[in-house]
Amino acid sequence: MATGGELLVSALRANGVEAVFGIPGTHNLEIYRHLGPGRLRVVTPRHEQGAGYAADGYARVTGRPGVVVTTSGPGLLNAAAAAGQAYSDSVPLLIISPGMPLDHDRGSGLLHEVKDQSAALASVCARSRRVRTLPEMVRVLAGMFTDFALGRPRPVHLEVPYDLLARTADITVPPAVRALPAAPSEAAVRAAAATLSEARRPALVVGGGARGAVADVRALAELLGAPTVTTANGKGVFPESHPLSLGAGLHLREVRRFLHGADAVLAVGTELAETDSWDEPLRFGGRLVRVDLDPDQLHRPFAAHPLAGDAATVLAGLRRAIGPRSAARPPDVRAARSAVTAYGERWRPIVEALRAALPEDTVLVNDSAQVCYFGALTGFAVEGPGRFLYPTGFGTLGYALPAAIGAGIGAPERPVAVLTGDGGLQFTVNELATAVEAGRPLPVVVVNNGGYGMIRQEMAERGCPPVGVDLHGPDFPALSRAYGGAGAHAASPAELRDAVAKALTTPGPTVIEVPEPPG
Repeated sequence: MATGGELLVSALRANGVEAVFGIPGTHNLEIYRHLGPGRLRVVTPRHEQGAGYAADGYARVTGRPGVVVTTSGPGLLNAAAAAGQAYSDSVPLLIISPGMPLDHDRGSGLLHEVKDQSAALASVCARSRRVRTLPEMVRVLAGMFTDFALGRPRPVHLEVPYDLLARTADITVPPAVRALPAAPSEAAVRAAAATLSEARRPALVVGGGARGAVADVRALAELLGAPTVTTANGKGVFPESHPLSLGAGLHLREVRRFLHGADAVLAVGTELAETDSWDEPLRFGGRLVRVDLDPDQLHRPFAAHPLAGDAATVLAGLRRAIGPRSAARPPDVRAARSAVTAYGERWRPIVEALRAALPEDTVLVNDSAQVCYFGALTGFAVEGPGRFLYPTGFGTLGYALPAAIGAGIGAPERPVAVLTGDGGLQFTVNELATAVEAGRPLPVVVVNNGGYGMIRQEMAERGCPPVGVDLHGPDFPALSRAYGGAGAHAASPAELRDAVAKALTTPGPTVIEVPEPPG
């Protein structure tokens, strides 16, 4: 016989979970009872939103689900923003919370009572389920991990009535599901291969859904002689030093113009969304072939030759169908490559100093800050996936610091660094305490423009007075030292480079404050 809390933790372990991010509370103590030494690593951020972002960062570097355990009511709702970001970026996140008891009379005023917390999470998650029995809990949890293994990864929420967590049952936890790669029909692959083989000016667009197909993406690009551009989430799937690389430049006009001139485009694991192309929609002048694990995405927003399946499996099939061929002569991409290289000139000194100081395999975790999307997105070159984390789509603030903590736990063998702004950092600056407890070196570079610089700029462009965007901030390095970390001010790129290099050898976080470059 085992309690609900024990069964839940056993199910997590059976599915390969190694770490849990969350905060203990009155209603989840029967879960925490079984999260003791030798079971799972427990990380306690200072806010459930930070727990969600940390689990997100963990998932992005490991490819495994990040797990969040909250208490009911406010604890769970605090994590909702992180769920929204994970949904937007297709990140596997499992959020577990207790709920009101089985015989709950809604509106009776119990502690942490929410009108319908499962429905609240359903609005930002792929799936939210309140269970009523322990067999149902075990079955639903197994189904959620099956969805992670076989389908498009997105956040899910499991609600267990808190009295059910203390009840006992004799149940065997099922083994984890081992995914079989999804693949389209051979006829569909052959037809798509013919389209790509006949193209004289092919191109590839690669998104985060191709992270597990790095070798296949490169081999197919080289086979076709196809210049390759990535989305923000796909950054690093194709090495940015490769002569066919156009970097993460999908938002640049010259790159979009090049894609419009291609006679065939292969898009792999990407929504081709407005948040990928920014101010102008994408247009394709040639035929479009799409590879995606999610069948619903294959014709949205463009009609395409659809190949539903796992990216690595589908791309390997395309290569076999295309067969040996003479190396194609790549089209002229000088204008597009120059645009990528020249973009973000204002932020280049900061980004280049970071790149010079950080080892090649560093995970750089970004926030929704100007230095990140105008500077590092194109200027910070990476050669592999999972080395550039950025909250695209949903566009949350405060992501970088807690996500970096999770990334460090998921990839302890790799350096991790943070790039953020003063406005975004103050959303989750309390997680400096969590970073101190984690104990591993963590450079935190904060570019200070005295508030919300992007919104200030948009107000000026629209002729609006700058209301609510000029903010008083702390001395960030001093704040880091108050938490038990280290801190420094860097007035030049050389000082920034040296400060980051030192931070990589200093246990705990080092907050390095940099003034915004002149515009």
